[in-house]
Amino acid sequence: MAATVVRHLRAAGSPTAVEPLPRPVLRAVREDERPPVDPAEFRRVLGHFASGVTIVTALDAEGPAGFACQSFASLSLDPPLVAFMVARTSTTWPRIAGAGTFCVNILGDDQGPLCRSFAVSGADKFAGVDWVPAPATGSPRLPAAPAWLDCAITAVHTGGDHLIVVGRVEALDATGNGNPLLFHRGRFGRFSD
Repeated sequence: MAATVVRHLRAAGSPTAVEPLPRPVLRAVREDERPPVDPAEFRRVLGHFASGVTIVTALDAEGPAGFACQSFASLSLDPPLVAFMVARTSTTWPRIAGAGTFCVNILGDDQGPLCRSFAVSGADKFAGVDWVPAPATGSPRLPAAPAWLDCAITAVHTGGDHLIVVGRVEALDATGNGNPLLFHRGRFGRFSD
């Protein structure tokens, strides 16, 4: 059927292939793009939205790399895609981008201190942290995390002062039954029954 359509388009003089669009240039936010909203007020209001907390990791030639990330979401079931957002100023992101793969470690409600250690810039975040290679990509999987997703980067989009990273899930598991670590109004929290 597809071959018939292509022959018809060629006979009619129509193009049979679409040229890919150029990739957007990753750039800083210009002054005229800045919103008329005070950043502190924006953060305060959005702080009322509770989010889960993850640690996104990768393995490159320098060793393991990772950062604490609360902007993580499921994107698609078919194909299985997830997304996370990372600041353009992140010093860890270039290492993850270079690896081309990552593991999202979903944190449990007792892992606030671990999250804080991965939120610090410039420190050896893996000092004293046990990890094993994730099965599909080899990215660091934190065995203490109650769930994880092993992913390959499929797309990176611009989003203001952040990048939107899309990954295809290659392997995943939930090994714990505990409650998730939540972030709400600038603090870690947990479900209360």
